[in-house]
Amino acid sequence: MGRTTGRSPEDTRRLVLDAAAREICREGIRTSLDTIAQRAGVSKGGLIYHFPSKEALHVALVAEEVDGWRELVEHEVDPDDHGPGRLTRAYVRASLAPFDGEDARERFRLFAQLSTVPAAVRMAEEDDRRWQRELEADGVPQATRVLVVAAADGVGGPPLWVAPPSDEVRARLLADLLAMIDAAVAEAPVSDG
Repeated sequence: MGRTTGRSPEDTRRLVLDAAAREICREGIRTSLDTIAQRAGVSKGGLIYHFPSKEALHVALVAEEVDGWRELVEHEVDPDDHGPGRLTRAYVRASLAPFDGEDARERFRLFAQLSTVPAAVRMAEEDDRRWQRELEADGVPQATRVLVVAAADGVGGPPLWVAPPSDEVRARLLADLLAMIDAAVAEAPVSDG
């Protein structure tokens, strides 16, 4: 199957990534490139043009999630907030934003599969180190930063068998965590990391 007239390379890439995510969730990490190409409605050559190997496809899926998370956090940065804790507050707001439970379960299944790909794990670990560096430089004392980020991560990614907190509980937790950041920043010396 050749390139479909009217479909851009980015459209083809998107079709392949979406099909890969669905198939990996459904069939596991060993899903063949042939199956993914078929599900995406592209030729195997079209798939390989964008992703020359299965590992490249897996890494692209992780990169998409890494970039998507960064965009969510950046979207939550208050443009009027220029003080210490700006990034940490945005991270907490992004973590506690309402989410679709089914989408979260699909992403969890995908991550579970991708966690067996060494190159994908390395990318995720490097992203985590980058977040740690950026959050450490944000001016929130370490004890508070670690606590609020862990709490936000815990609520933002609860186990599959636990119902997400109600909107009321989520809003209260968000307010409490943001207040903890503000109090810690107000009390701490600027040099604390």
